[in-house]
Amino acid sequence: MYSLYFLNFRSITMMFDGWVCAFLLVLSLSWSAEVIDASAGDADPRYRGCVTQCQQSGCVGQRCFPNCKFSSDGELFDRPWYMQQGPLYLQWKKWDCQCDCRYYCMVDREKERESQNLGPVKYHGKWPFRRLYGMQEPASVAFSALNLAMHFHGWVSFLILIYYKLPLKDGNKAYYEYAGLWHVYGLLSLNSWFWSGVFHSRDVDLTEKLDYSSAVVLLGYSLILAILRTFSVRDEATRVMVAAPLIAFVTTHVMYINFYLLDYGWNMIVCVVMAVAQLSMWAVWAGFSKHPSRWKLWFVVFSGGLAMLLEIYDFPPYLGLFDAHAIWHATTIPLTYIWWSFIRDDAVFRTSNLVKKAK
Repeated sequence: MYSLYFLNFRSITMMFDGWVCAFLLVLSLSWSAEVIDASAGDADPRYRGCVTQCQQSGCVGQRCFPNCKFSSDGELFDRPWYMQQGPLYLQWKKWDCQCDCRYYCMVDREKERESQNLGPVKYHGKWPFRRLYGMQEPASVAFSALNLAMHFHGWVSFLILIYYKLPLKDGNKAYYEYAGLWHVYGLLSLNSWFWSGVFHSRDVDLTEKLDYSSAVVLLGYSLILAILRTFSVRDEATRVMVAAPLIAFVTTHVMYINFYLLDYGWNMIVCVVMAVAQLSMWAVWAGFSKHPSRWKLWFVVFSGGLAMLLEIYDFPPYLGLFDAHAIWHATTIPLTYIWWSFIRDDAVFRTSNLVKKAK
């Protein structure tokens, strides 16, 4: 019996080792290709000439931009959108001179390429998206908002379950030992998806760093939570010992990308390793635990892994709106619902066992 268990465990771990290696290899190749192709559009002499002329005249063809203001000596006086006059919520829909010049030069250049039967290319590392209500990537913004709403629904339903539907000990304390950890997870998820929506709405240095930092913090905390739950760590001192090194690493990494260098390659490696590590732990744990909702874990792990391949199979946005990244955000919406459903089931399962032991 023991040998059979060991063989099953070894086969599953070997399967995940192979999957992890293949995933990291393909992802690294994809990132290399993306870096090479990222400047294809903005390296185009016609595009660069258009942007230069626009910044000298404030116009692209017949379109002139009021944000392109010039001093008396003819120098461009371009203020960032967030430093312009008026309330921030109104300025959010507006763009500064450089952004308007780049956007409309890109639009005109893509029309020329289309007339020549040439496919779209990236400009400054991004596909040519169509603006909508001042948003740079409207589909990704919408799907980020839906993910935020789904996490809010899951977190609130978890709170209601814990404190109003399940029995409590000592009057107001939950039996479920991981309730507090999941509360923090819910708040970090809301924060991450909020800044994801903001970043896709307006890609500037500040919103980019807030989005990346929030994602790293969420992934790091999710890894800690995966370790504590899958290994059934309940002692507070042990939890601190497990979490401390990871918290220190995540904090150092966030400070590094914010205050020293936003290294996209290194940041991607860190995020992928943390994501694959926790997915592997949840999957193996689901395979050997007798949890009644383990099928939900399997579904989230494998579907989430397949959905991440959309980040590898990058393609131009359909109708200027729906690219691979936006569709990836869309796939995480139902997965988030199932994930919070598993968390609620886990709370019910653990509470039921603990109440039986207490009697």
